[in-house]
Amino acid sequence: MNVVVLVKQVPDTYSERKLAAADHTLDRDAADAVLDEINERAVEEALQITESQGGEVTAVCMGPDRATEAIRKALSMGVHKAVHLSDDALAGTDAPATARALAAAIGTVESVDLVIAGNEATDGRIGAVPAMLAELLGLPQLTYVRKLSTDGSVVTAERETDTGIVHLEANLPAVVSVTEKINEPRYPSFKGIMAAKKKPVTVLSAADAGIDPAEFGLANADSQVVESAPKPPKQAGQRVTDEGEGGIAVAEYLAGQKLV
Repeated sequence: MNVVVLVKQVPDTYSERKLAAADHTLDRDAADAVLDEINERAVEEALQITESQGGEVTAVCMGPDRATEAIRKALSMGVHKAVHLSDDALAGTDAPATARALAAAIGTVESVDLVIAGNEATDGRIGAVPAMLAELLGLPQLTYVRKLSTDGSVVTAERETDTGIVHLEANLPAVVSVTEKINEPRYPSFKGIMAAKKKPVTVLSAADAGIDPAEFGLANADSQVVESAPKPPKQAGQRVTDEGEGGIAVAEYLAGQKLV
């Protein structure tokens, strides 16, 4: 099987994240950048499938030059090769256009049997790109999956909902998005890290992928942030000394904050 796994470089959730003052987009240079954790789980699932079924895994990434670091992490885990869609004209692209760009990048990979993605990225939390991608590719979609299996021609999955477990099935090729419950990703070995340096990474511009850069970017986004401000600093709390009427003081404070 030939599996494509979508990977994305995002600001580390343990770093301070902020918006750029100029255009209110995410300031990616202000924080440490890492391979999104949910993508690590998508990579792990893709590797498990090809280890049992045979075939290879191709990572597809859309992002600036810096995203090479995230691609190398996926390659060090065991991914066989990668496609990196990198073009300054794509900066600020919204979710629908991102799906179109990713569909074009996937189109450069031959004989794709399965596309695996995380259910949502930690820097955007939109959670709709995999479904949009499936629509653009004309493939069935199995989204928010916690358990996945395939025999090479059919893919079956479980989706956990508030009301129970939904069982899904589709013929391949298909698009699958996974949740954090799908697996525990492996750690790259020293051998894998060294091997990643020699694995092929195809870098594509927008033109190379066959898309018009004039249709992408922040200027063409359907929604934009027009104003932003940093959150105010945390204020000191109010201390209540209990001298027999502490409960009353606490209740009065909560009432003053309109919490009771």
